[in-house]
Amino acid sequence: MAMNTQGRPTAPATGEAGQTDKVTFTGNRGLDHEEPLLFERAGNDATTGVDLPEAKTVKPRLGGLARKAAIGLPGLTEPEAMRHYVRLSRKNYAIDSGLYPLGSCTMKHNPRLNEKMARLPGFGDVHPLQPQSTVQGALALMQTLSGYLLELTGMQAVALSPKAGAHGELCGMLAIKAALEARGEKRSVVLVPDSAH
Repeated sequence: MAMNTQGRPTAPATGEAGQTDKVTFTGNRGLDHEEPLLFERAGNDATTGVDLPEAKTVKPRLGGLARKAAIGLPGLTEPEAMRHYVRLSRKNYAIDSGLYPLGSCTMKHNPRLNEKMARLPGFGDVHPLQPQSTVQGALALMQTLSGYLLELTGMQAVALSPKAGAHGELCGMLAIKAALEARGEKRSVVLVPDSAH
C-alpha cells in the first residue's frame, strides 16, 4: 500500500486476486457506491410494490397475439424501488447539492414555493387539448403574467410559449430577424459565444 509522508494510505489496498478492497484513508472499510440495475437486483417476479385484487377472468380478445412468456420485470417492493432511485439521485449533481456554475436557462434555481404552485391541480393537471371553458383560471393567470411582462419590458407583445433555454433563444432570434426586416435590414450573421446552446 502506498503511503504519504504522514504514514497514511494514498490508495486503496489491493487484495491477492487483484480486487480493490474498499478501504478509506483512515483504514475503515468504505461504502460500496456501485448501484446495480433494477434488473440485476435479486427478487422474484411475484414480488410487487402494490397489492392488487385478483383480476376477473375475461375472454381473451387478442387471438394468438397474447404474451406467452413472463415479461421479465424485476420483483421489487415499493421501498426497494424508492431506495434505488434515491441512491441514484444522490450520485447526481444538482442545484440543491451545490453551486451550479453554468449560465443555463434550464438548470436554474426554482424556489420550492414556485414548484408547489406549478403542481397545483389547476395547473399541473391541465391538458393542452382541454376545452378553453375548463381552463379559464390558467388563461387568466397567463394574461395577468403577460401584462406584468409587458409593463416591465415596455415591449408591444410577449410570448409565453417557449419551453426552455434553446427554445427561448430560437424565439428571440426569430423576433430579432422580424424586427430587422421591419426596418429594411437583411442580416445573416450572428455572433455567439462558444458556450451557447
